[in-house]
Amino acid sequence: MRTMSSEHLQKVAGNVLSTAAREGLRAGSRLPTERELASALKLSRTTIRNAMALLEEEGVVSREVGRGTFLRSDPRVTTIANYTVTKLSSLATDVSPSDVMVARQLIEPAAMVSIVDNATIHDFDEIERCLIGSENATDYEDVEMWDLALHRALMRASHNLLLEGMYQLVDEARQGEIWGSMKRLSDSEERRAMYRLQHRNIAEALRDRDSRRAQEAMQAHLANVEVNLLNSAQI
Repeated sequence: MRTMSSEHLQKVAGNVLSTAAREGLRAGSRLPTERELASALKLSRTTIRNAMALLEEEGVVSREVGRGTFLRSDPRVTTIANYTVTKLSSLATDVSPSDVMVARQLIEPAAMVSIVDNATIHDFDEIERCLIGSENATDYEDVEMWDLALHRALMRASHNLLLEGMYQLVDEARQGEIWGSMKRLSDSEERRAMYRLQHRNIAEALRDRDSRRAQEAMQAHLANVEVNLLNSAQI
């Protein structure tokens, strides 16, 4: 169990990312070892280990036995995004689900062009990992966790710092109480299967570097999500 405050742990994690950014590390790069980070930041290895555990929980890094710890997102984006969400967290939690859907429909289909242009093999591997996680999920919490992770992975694959930072607010709003209640009400095995198929269609279009098909697939997916949320509100 971690005994240090969450605020201190978040600060240490932020320092780790700042160090990575200064070193020019990007998504897919291997981070220095815990010993090296502890020496560079003048902290104990236990503190570094706890901070790395937090980053892993947040999906920012992945640890691979025998290989090391790898960044799953650009540390510059993560640092900027965390600052933005902290400053605007009240805004993100106050918006309505309909506002969330409007923002998603403006941002996500348009992002497909940047993803087609900039996504790397590492990005596609992460997208596939999220797709498989969703397909293997059996309860609502796991399904929603992988859905969030997939859409984050898509935005990261754009390699557009501003776009990723903007989407962080949408991501924060999607984890709000009102959105969560409506999403749970709209949940069913049939809809899960439909969303998984739609996610696959989006991913396949992106792998084919077909931006028009990817945009259309994303638009269809979001329109379906919106209809299901509206129907759930009338129950």
